[in-house]
Amino acid sequence: MAEVTSAPAIKPSVGKVTAAQDGIVVFNPAGTRYEFRLVGSFKGTLNTPVKCKLRVKARKVYTVPSGGSFVSPIYGPPRIVQGQVRGADNRSLVVQAAGCAFHVELPIEESGIDLDDGPIYAGRLVNVVCDPGARVEFSS
Repeated sequence: MAEVTSAPAIKPSVGKVTAAQDGIVVFNPAGTRYEFRLVGSFKGTLNTPVKCKLRVKARKVYTVPSGGSFVSPIYGPPRIVQGQVRGADNRSLVVQAAGCAFHVELPIEESGIDLDDGPIYAGRLVNVVCDPGARVEFSS
């Protein structure tokens, strides 16, 4: 499991909503070309700055020795999130990737967390394979 750490306050993700319909929101993080299709509702004005929290449920989490910060695919629902851990507890991680803080719910089964490259801690690079249904929650 993840090592319990004390984390600095996690800032919300910033970007704009480019489309919202039928419970699906297209979110473009500031300064990127990413367009995440997320479950959520949006009542604001399209293409204006917003703050939000991105939530994913992990199918599998790997510690990795190297590589960059990215989300795959660039367009669509996030399937893979790789980046640095900003905070962790026994049930969740916050992973910084693609200019966003992804709040990751860890798998229940121990086999869902692969620590071949060492333990999870703040600053550690991890790769998260996401279950379908990534969500967005907007700040007021």
